[in-house]
Amino acid sequence: MAAAGRAWKAAVLLPPWWLRAPGRAYGAAAGAGGGGGGGGRMLLGAAFALGGGAGLYLAARQRLREHSAAELPAGSLQLTLYQYKTCPFCSKVRAFLDYHGLPYEIVEVNPIMRKEIKFSSYRKVPILLANAGSPLQLNDSSVIISAIKTYLISKRNSLEEIVSFYPPMKTVSEQGKEVFEYGNKYWLMLDEKETKRIYPVKEVRVEEMKWRKWADDWLVHLISPNVYRTPREALASFDYIVREGKFGTMEGLFAKYVGAVAMFFVSKRLKKRHHLRDDVREDLYEAVNEWVKAVGKHRLFMGGNQPNLADLAVYGVLRVMEGLEAFDDMMVHTKIQPWYQRMEEVIQNAAVAV
Repeated sequence: MAAAGRAWKAAVLLPPWWLRAPGRAYGAAAGAGGGGGGGGRMLLGAAFALGGGAGLYLAARQRLREHSAAELPAGSLQLTLYQYKTCPFCSKVRAFLDYHGLPYEIVEVNPIMRKEIKFSSYRKVPILLANAGSPLQLNDSSVIISAIKTYLISKRNSLEEIVSFYPPMKTVSEQGKEVFEYGNKYWLMLDEKETKRIYPVKEVRVEEMKWRKWADDWLVHLISPNVYRTPREALASFDYIVREGKFGTMEGLFAKYVGAVAMFFVSKRLKKRHHLRDDVREDLYEAVNEWVKAVGKHRLFMGGNQPNLADLAVYGVLRVMEGLEAFDDMMVHTKIQPWYQRMEEVIQNAAVAV
């Protein structure tokens, strides 16, 4: 029970993707990398993996999965993404990179020891290492997306100069811990001519920024309570992780059953924190239908005929639930499916094109 308690505490301190790593500084969590014996660490690893969106987590690192190269309008850009596969913030970055046909390598980070990012004082994911002439580390999913998008559009500044436009600001979380935030991370740093080309009217830019922020500040908080809504769903999710990961027999049993119990209670705490309804599905349904309404009946995407950064953000968050009951229910009981399928198709086509 001590191990379960540690998993519960860590999960409570971090929003849906619990590893103090999701690309936002949500609160205290010293601890994904420390504490406990082997069994406790394995439970935490399973919890963190599933917390990232209820997809499979490969317990052993998936090293350097390389995407096909593409012609980059801004010149040669070598990218390496450090991630947790099931983290929605990491999924957002992958959706952005894939849609823009940018080649990148993936390093799957072990959520317990995090040795893969020992080079960094920033102890969360995603981290993107970019080399456009000189190596550069980019932190925070929305900063990564805004900075790289600016770089692809603008010819005036180096990537290093662009990243300097997104300085981290120290603030205090709800738990009273010092964290770093980026106040302008939804802005693209463009001059007037570039802005008019990308955003013909001001409202287009305002809308995109509003819904990117909504995806980070609200939508992600609905995932975990839905993934762990019932003991059965929690167990099914952990069963998925154990089957797809590399666990010993006893480790797998411990992670599956103790972890499922711990995360079921975590979901209740998160539901209370974010003032969700007794049936958290209703909040999920309402949110995605709100998004569909915002896109409207006369646009394929919020970006019009092609996705904009808000489309990519919402898609990146939602797709981490694929394969689980919450995702299937969402597809049946909301109006999201046509838009979601269009997003899948356009990103797949972008991958084929490169």
